[in-house]
Amino acid sequence: MRKPLIAANWKMYKTPNESLAFLKEFLPLVENHERDNIAIFPTMSSLAYCIDACKGSRVDVGAQTMHWLNEGPYTGQTSPTMLASIGCDHILLGHSERRIYANETDDMVNWKLKAALAHGLVPIVCVGESLEKRQSGLTEAVLRWQIACALNSIRAEVPSTITIAYEPVWAIGTGSTATPRQIAEAHRIIRREVAFRLGQHCADETRIIYGGSVKPDNISQIMAEPEIDGCLVGGASLDPKSFSDIIHYQDL
Repeated sequence: MRKPLIAANWKMYKTPNESLAFLKEFLPLVENHERDNIAIFPTMSSLAYCIDACKGSRVDVGAQTMHWLNEGPYTGQTSPTMLASIGCDHILLGHSERRIYANETDDMVNWKLKAALAHGLVPIVCVGESLEKRQSGLTEAVLRWQIACALNSIRAEVPSTITIAYEPVWAIGTGSTATPRQIAEAHRIIRREVAFRLGQHCADETRIIYGGSVKPDNISQIMAEPEIDGCLVGGASLDPKSFSDIIHYQDL
Protein backbone atom coordinates (compact mmCIF):
# COMPACT_ATOMS: atom_id res chain seq x y z
CA MET A 1 0.00 0.00 0.00
CA ARG A 2 1.23 3.48 -0.91
CA LYS A 3 0.84 5.80 2.06
CA PRO A 4 -0.57 9.16 0.92
CA LEU A 5 1.52 12.30 1.18
CA ILE A 6 0.06 15.76 1.79
CA ALA A 7 2.78 18.37 1.25
CA ALA A 8 2.91 22.16 1.50
CA ASN A 9 4.94 24.24 -0.93
CA TRP A 10 5.29 27.69 0.60
CA LYS A 11 7.12 29.08 -2.44
CA MET A 12 8.51 32.59 -1.71
CA TYR A 13 6.36 33.27 1.35
CA LYS A 14 7.00 33.42 5.12
CA THR A 15 9.94 34.80 7.06
CA PRO A 16 11.45 32.58 9.78
CA ASN A 17 9.24 34.21 12.42
CA GLU A 18 6.15 33.73 10.27
CA SER A 19 7.10 30.11 9.63
CA LEU A 20 7.50 29.41 13.34
CA ALA A 21 4.18 31.09 14.11
CA PHE A 22 2.53 28.86 11.52
CA LEU A 23 4.04 25.70 13.00
CA LYS A 24 3.12 26.69 16.56
CA GLU A 25 -0.53 26.70 15.49
CA PHE A 26 -0.35 23.88 12.93
CA LEU A 27 1.57 21.10 14.67
CA PRO A 28 -1.02 20.53 17.44
CA LEU A 29 -3.70 20.22 14.75
CA VAL A 30 -2.00 17.20 13.17
CA GLU A 31 -0.16 15.60 16.09
CA ASN A 32 -2.38 12.50 16.08
CA HIS A 33 -2.74 12.17 12.32
CA GLU A 34 -1.44 8.85 11.03
CA ARG A 35 -3.23 8.18 7.72
CA ASP A 36 -0.93 10.41 5.64
CA ASN A 37 2.66 11.50 5.56
CA ILE A 38 2.92 15.28 5.95
CA ALA A 39 5.71 17.47 4.62
CA ILE A 40 6.37 21.20 4.47
CA PHE A 41 8.67 22.94 1.99
CA PRO A 42 9.52 26.40 3.37
CA THR A 43 11.81 29.08 1.97
CA MET A 44 15.53 28.48 2.33
CA SER A 45 15.80 31.19 5.00
CA SER A 46 13.21 29.36 7.11
CA LEU A 47 14.38 25.82 6.42
CA ALA A 48 16.65 25.22 9.44
CA TYR A 49 14.13 26.87 11.80
CA CYS A 50 11.34 24.62 10.52
CA ILE A 51 13.48 21.50 10.76
CA ASP A 52 14.21 22.27 14.40
CA ALA A 53 10.58 23.13 15.19
CA CYS A 54 9.28 19.90 13.62
CA LYS A 55 11.65 17.55 15.46
CA GLY A 56 9.64 14.88 17.26
CA SER A 57 6.50 15.64 15.25
CA ARG A 58 4.83 13.79 12.37
CA VAL A 59 5.79 16.54 9.92
CA ASP A 60 8.79 16.23 7.60
CA VAL A 61 10.58 19.27 6.21
CA GLY A 62 12.14 19.68 2.78
CA ALA A 63 13.85 22.24 0.58
CA GLN A 64 12.26 23.70 -2.54
CA THR A 65 15.34 23.19 -4.73
CA MET A 66 19.05 22.43 -4.66
CA HIS A 67 22.11 22.16 -6.88
CA TRP A 68 23.29 18.72 -7.95
CA LEU A 69 26.93 19.27 -6.94
CA ASN A 70 28.28 19.17 -3.39
CA GLU A 71 30.28 22.39 -3.67
CA GLY A 72 31.70 24.83 -6.17
CA PRO A 73 31.67 28.44 -7.42
CA TYR A 74 27.88 28.64 -7.81
CA THR A 75 26.72 31.81 -6.10
CA GLY A 76 23.25 31.58 -4.60
CA GLN A 77 23.06 27.77 -4.78
CA THR A 78 22.62 25.22 -2.00
CA SER A 79 24.12 21.73 -2.26
CA PRO A 80 22.63 18.38 -1.20
CA THR A 81 25.47 18.02 1.30
CA MET A 82 24.45 21.28 2.96
CA LEU A 83 20.80 20.21 3.14
CA ALA A 84 21.63 16.82 4.63
CA SER A 85 23.94 18.44 7.20
CA ILE A 86 21.06 20.42 8.79
CA GLY A 87 18.68 17.45 8.91
CA CYS A 88 16.67 18.22 5.78
CA ASP A 89 15.00 14.99 4.66
CA HIS A 90 12.93 15.90 1.56
CA ILE A 91 13.62 17.84 -1.63
CA LEU A 92 11.32 19.30 -4.28
CA LEU A 93 12.70 18.92 -7.81
CA GLY A 94 11.65 20.30 -11.17
CA HIS A 95 8.70 22.42 -10.04
CA SER A 96 7.23 24.21 -13.06
CA GLU A 97 8.11 27.60 -11.58
CA ARG A 98 11.75 26.49 -11.40
CA ARG A 99 11.57 25.23 -14.99
CA ILE A 100 9.99 28.48 -16.20
CA TYR A 101 11.72 31.18 -14.14
CA ALA A 102 15.07 29.52 -13.40
CA ASN A 103 15.40 27.74 -16.76
CA GLU A 104 15.79 24.30 -15.19
CA THR A 105 15.99 21.62 -17.85
CA ASP A 106 14.94 17.97 -17.84
CA ASP A 107 18.62 17.01 -17.63
CA MET A 108 19.08 19.16 -14.52
CA VAL A 109 16.12 17.45 -12.86
CA ASN A 110 17.78 14.09 -13.55
CA TRP A 111 21.12 15.25 -12.12
CA LYS A 112 19.40 16.60 -9.03
CA LEU A 113 17.41 13.39 -8.58
CA LYS A 114 20.59 11.31 -8.64
CA ALA A 115 22.22 13.65 -6.11
CA ALA A 116 19.17 13.55 -3.83
CA LEU A 117 19.13 9.76 -3.78
CA ALA A 118 22.88 9.63 -3.16
CA HIS A 119 22.48 11.85 -0.08
CA GLY A 120 19.42 10.14 1.38
CA LEU A 121 17.00 12.92 0.55
CA VAL A 122 13.44 11.90 -0.31
CA PRO A 123 12.72 13.52 -3.70
CA ILE A 124 9.44 14.81 -5.06
CA VAL A 125 9.85 15.13 -8.83
CA CYS A 126 7.38 17.52 -10.46
CA VAL A 127 6.08 17.04 -14.00
CA GLY A 128 3.23 18.61 -15.93
CA GLU A 129 2.06 20.06 -19.21
CA SER A 130 1.20 23.62 -20.20
CA LEU A 131 -2.28 24.64 -21.36
CA GLU A 132 -0.98 24.90 -24.92
CA LYS A 133 0.35 21.34 -24.84
CA ARG A 134 -2.89 19.99 -23.37
CA GLN A 135 -5.01 21.77 -25.94
CA SER A 136 -2.74 20.36 -28.66
CA GLY A 137 -3.29 16.82 -27.40
CA LEU A 138 0.31 16.46 -26.20
CA THR A 139 -0.25 15.79 -22.49
CA GLU A 140 0.84 12.16 -22.73
CA ALA A 141 3.91 12.99 -24.82
CA VAL A 142 5.03 15.70 -22.37
CA LEU A 143 4.56 13.52 -19.30
CA ARG A 144 6.30 10.51 -20.81
CA TRP A 145 9.25 12.65 -21.91
CA GLN A 146 9.65 14.34 -18.52
CA ILE A 147 9.48 11.01 -16.68
CA ALA A 148 11.89 9.34 -19.11
CA CYS A 149 14.41 12.16 -18.63
CA ALA A 150 14.04 12.28 -14.84
CA LEU A 151 14.55 8.50 -14.49
CA ASN A 152 17.47 8.28 -16.90
CA SER A 153 20.09 5.92 -15.39
CA ILE A 154 18.08 5.53 -12.16
CA ARG A 155 18.39 2.00 -10.80
CA ALA A 156 15.21 -0.03 -10.50
CA GLU A 157 15.75 -0.77 -6.79
CA VAL A 158 15.44 2.85 -5.59
CA PRO A 159 12.21 4.36 -6.99
CA SER A 160 10.08 3.35 -4.00
CA THR A 161 11.72 6.34 -2.28
CA ILE A 162 10.72 8.68 -5.14
CA THR A 163 7.45 10.59 -5.22
CA ILE A 164 6.22 12.09 -8.49
CA ALA A 165 4.00 15.16 -8.42
CA TYR A 166 1.74 15.78 -11.38
CA GLU A 167 1.34 19.55 -11.57
CA PRO A 168 -0.33 20.76 -14.77
CA VAL A 169 1.14 24.20 -15.39
CA TRP A 170 -2.28 25.59 -16.32
CA ALA A 171 -3.67 24.73 -12.86
CA ILE A 172 -0.90 26.13 -10.63
CA GLY A 173 -1.91 29.32 -8.87
CA THR A 174 -4.67 29.98 -11.41
CA GLY A 175 -7.68 28.80 -9.44
CA SER A 176 -8.34 26.24 -12.17
CA THR A 177 -8.19 22.67 -10.93
CA ALA A 178 -7.89 19.62 -13.13
CA THR A 179 -10.89 17.32 -12.73
CA PRO A 180 -10.34 14.12 -10.76
CA ARG A 181 -10.77 12.21 -14.03
CA GLN A 182 -8.08 14.31 -15.78
CA ILE A 183 -5.73 13.85 -12.82
CA ALA A 184 -6.28 10.10 -12.64
CA GLU A 185 -5.62 9.69 -16.37
CA ALA A 186 -2.40 11.70 -16.10
CA HIS A 187 -1.32 9.57 -13.14
CA ARG A 188 -1.98 6.40 -15.14
CA ILE A 189 0.22 7.75 -17.95
CA ILE A 190 2.99 8.49 -15.45
CA ARG A 191 2.71 5.08 -13.80
CA ARG A 192 2.83 3.31 -17.17
CA GLU A 193 5.99 5.21 -18.07
CA VAL A 194 7.60 4.34 -14.74
CA ALA A 195 6.70 0.68 -15.38
CA PHE A 196 8.21 0.87 -18.86
CA ARG A 197 11.43 2.37 -17.52
CA LEU A 198 11.84 0.50 -14.24
CA GLY A 199 9.37 -2.37 -14.15
CA GLN A 200 5.84 -2.86 -12.86
CA HIS A 201 6.92 -3.53 -9.27
CA CYS A 202 8.60 -0.13 -9.07
CA ALA A 203 5.61 1.52 -10.71
CA ASP A 204 3.25 -0.03 -8.18
CA GLU A 205 5.37 1.31 -5.30
CA THR A 206 5.93 4.81 -6.69
CA ARG A 207 3.74 7.41 -5.04
CA ILE A 208 2.14 9.90 -7.48
CA ILE A 209 0.54 13.02 -6.02
CA TYR A 210 -1.32 15.97 -7.53
CA GLY A 211 -0.64 19.70 -7.28
CA GLY A 212 -2.64 22.56 -8.76
CA SER A 213 -5.03 24.84 -6.85
CA VAL A 214 -5.78 22.22 -4.17
CA LYS A 215 -8.13 23.60 -1.50
CA PRO A 216 -10.22 22.31 1.42
CA ASP A 217 -13.32 22.35 -0.78
CA ASN A 218 -11.91 20.12 -3.55
CA ILE A 219 -9.49 17.81 -1.74
CA SER A 220 -12.13 15.14 -1.02
CA GLN A 221 -13.06 14.75 -4.69
CA ILE A 222 -9.40 14.63 -5.70
CA MET A 223 -8.44 12.03 -3.12
CA ALA A 224 -11.43 9.83 -4.00
CA GLU A 225 -9.52 8.64 -7.07
CA PRO A 226 -7.45 5.54 -6.18
CA GLU A 227 -4.68 6.62 -8.60
CA ILE A 228 -4.03 9.78 -6.57
CA ASP A 229 -1.62 9.22 -3.67
CA GLY A 230 -1.75 12.68 -2.14
CA CYS A 231 -1.41 16.36 -2.94
CA LEU A 232 1.20 19.10 -3.18
CA VAL A 233 -0.57 22.21 -1.89
CA GLY A 234 0.42 25.78 -2.71
CA GLY A 235 -1.52 28.85 -1.60
CA ALA A 236 -3.96 26.95 0.61
CA SER A 237 -1.05 25.64 2.69
CA LEU A 238 -0.02 29.11 3.87
CA ASP A 239 -2.73 29.20 6.53
CA PRO A 240 -2.45 26.58 9.29
CA LYS A 241 -6.22 26.02 9.59
CA SER A 242 -6.65 25.71 5.83
CA PHE A 243 -3.79 23.24 5.48
CA SER A 244 -5.03 21.28 8.48
CA ASP A 245 -8.50 21.10 6.90
CA ILE A 246 -6.94 19.66 3.75
CA ILE A 247 -5.14 16.99 5.78
CA HIS A 248 -8.31 16.17 7.72
CA TYR A 249 -10.50 16.21 4.61
CA GLN A 250 -12.37 13.05 5.58
CA ASP A 251 -13.58 14.74 8.74
CA LEU A 252 -14.97 17.85 7.04
